Amino acid sequence: MTEQLRLMAVHAHPDDESSKGAASMAMYVEQGVDVLVATCTGGERGSVLNPKLQGDPFVEENIHEVRRKEMDAAREILGVKQAWLGFVDSGLPEGDPLPPLPEGCFALQDVAEAAEPLVRLIREFKPQVITTYDENGGYPHPDHIMTHKITMLAFDAAGDPDAYPESGEPWQPLKLYYNHGFPMGRIRALHAYLTEHGHESPYGEWIAGWEKSGRKEREITTRVECGDWFETRDRALIAHATQIDPDGPWFRVPLDVQREVWSTEDYELSRSLIDTDLPEDDLFAGLRTRSLAAEPGN
Repeated sequence: MTEQLRLMAVHAHPDDESSKGAASMAMYVEQGVDVLVATCTGGERGSVLNPKLQGDPFVEENIHEVRRKEMDAAREILGVKQAWLGFVDSGLPEGDPLPPLPEGCFALQDVAEAAEPLVRLIREFKPQVITTYDENGGYPHPDHIMTHKITMLAFDAAGDPDAYPESGEPWQPLKLYYNHGFPMGRIRALHAYLTEHGHESPYGEWIAGWEKSGRKEREITTRVECGDWFETRDRALIAHATQIDPDGPWFRVPLDVQREVWSTEDYELSRSLIDTDLPEDDLFAGLRTRSLAAEPGN
């Protein structure tokens, strides 16, 4: 490889980077890869999910500042860089019918306009690989779906000299992946292991809800072996204290069981401008042994 490997992970809110692909990122950092998390919103409308902090007036009145500090702590734990795109959290609408989204929020922005800060960041950071969510957002949060939309647009536009000409010199990323933070294969495998060994499983309702929904499982093209970094992942997740209860269901399955049953983080290759053989075990498959000097946008 003649050039520094760089990975950009595009996420909707602070904490998403620690629940989706965090162990992979920590592993790549240790390998010398330059990793940048792009966070679209400040998480201002996220509920305080940790019961230990619910009702705390300082937290509720200063949620934006609190979540920024949590992101700082998680970033340090993972060893990554991080940038804010500056959009306002849309919140997760609930009810039937769903209420309208708040005026000015991320999910209501014009997609082409909202993609500009990400195009600019891609051109500055020059990642060969980008990760984000699938067209359903991983789950149907409006900010996750919007994150998908601007990332798909920015992946192509960043390398186009005619697109966003005031936003830096063109740079063409070469691979785009969807995070599979919670693939049902993993959930079912952990559930089966726990029940077969006489342990209580936190996944029964999750599996039943999935089966009732009729959703199809996404294809996994790339399994990154990163079990040795699960502890780092969990420490980063716990740093988002308003969102994560360290005594909650996220942490009921011992790490040694997780490593034994499913020691990878999983991705779906959505776009590739280079040849690669599937399945992969590395987000940089096809890139490590080639010179990038002649790639478009270099």
